[in-house]
Amino acid sequence: MKKFTKEEKSWALYDWGSSAYSIIITTAVFPLYYKASATEAGIDLADSTAYLGYTIAIFTFILAMIGPILGTIADYQGLKKKFFTAFFLLGTISTAALAFVPSENWLMLLICYTFAALGATGANVFYDAFIVDVTTAKRMNNVSAFGYGLGYIGSTIPFILSIAVILLASNGVIPISTTTASRIAFLITAVWWASFSIPMFKRVHQNYYIEREPNPIRQSFKRLSKTIREIRQYRALFLFLLAYFFYIDGVGTIIALSTAYGTDLGLSATSLLIVLFVTQAVAAPFAILYGRLSERFTGKKMLYVGICVYIVVCIYAFFLETITDFWILAMLVATSQGGIQALSRSYFAKLVPKENSNEFFGFYNIFGKFAAILGPLLVAVTSQVTGNSSMGVFSLVVLFVIGLAILSRVPEPEEHIAVDEAAVE
Repeated sequence: MKKFTKEEKSWALYDWGSSAYSIIITTAVFPLYYKASATEAGIDLADSTAYLGYTIAIFTFILAMIGPILGTIADYQGLKKKFFTAFFLLGTISTAALAFVPSENWLMLLICYTFAALGATGANVFYDAFIVDVTTAKRMNNVSAFGYGLGYIGSTIPFILSIAVILLASNGVIPISTTTASRIAFLITAVWWASFSIPMFKRVHQNYYIEREPNPIRQSFKRLSKTIREIRQYRALFLFLLAYFFYIDGVGTIIALSTAYGTDLGLSATSLLIVLFVTQAVAAPFAILYGRLSERFTGKKMLYVGICVYIVVCIYAFFLETITDFWILAMLVATSQGGIQALSRSYFAKLVPKENSNEFFGFYNIFGKFAAILGPLLVAVTSQVTGNSSMGVFSLVVLFVIGLAILSRVPEPEEHIAVDEAAVE
């Protein structure tokens, strides 16, 4: 494979920067910070985990509703970067704002987290769509996996800084509280994310677009309505979105609730942070490996591998008792987390018309985000009904099984082209 171009590297560097949000805010420091705040306020452990799940469901529902509409409008010349910028600013500013919310106000923390998550996930909709502008279909698997690989590597640096500050504060080495240390971690995240987004703003541009026309908003709704009516003609695309709806639900839920789950099992904050750091380090080469192996075994077969690993993860989680068990579970997740996300992104990008990439990635988003409502709700309800968080994680098995079954009916992107073009004609 040829070396990555400047545009491909600049696009991938956004993963390097924004992944700090994923590990510090979504997965590690913020959930622990929030759980401590809720516990201090007298909230039951299972209930506080459920409230976090409900919050994730709320902001993903909002984004799922507006994603396809904004994506359709953003397909017009020059608008993709503007929408990306707006969500990027919402995400980075709200992330920094978490540092200034009183630690005892757990509800306000969740509200601020909602805006930060809207910005981060919203920006990713347009970032993902930019892949058609920076590379070719043949290189997409490797470029997408390269982005995820950089993301895992890059996120470990601010993560180490954040852990160092928190551990030094908790051991009295530096004269600040662990609350202040956590706030510093939120600021580190915002600065890191913003700094490594600069190449994306400088070098990545919208090369595929629809020419501007009168009444663009009304025309966008017409195009969106037409796409909804015609999407069934794209059988491979429709089936893939349906499969993606189920399996990515389980992936996202495990990522978002992993530290909260570990806390419920009685694992210390220090142990959780160390496990998460090693998970990031292991996930980086495996994400790139998935991209390389997809050239030999196809992207679809590697998606099979990733889904099967997650089924094992859910089953093993049911029997989780010790820190050793949690380590084993984390390493299993690390082998497939980045690979399954990277190949899903590139698989879908190969199926969509390039000039309508935002519109179709809006549907990719709505399927992914609506799925992210079901998973946290499933875990939340199961945890509350049974009083056992392990049962909540185990319940996710059904989502992976359904996703795997539907994916088996989806042809490879190269195979679908002639079939779908014939259907449209």
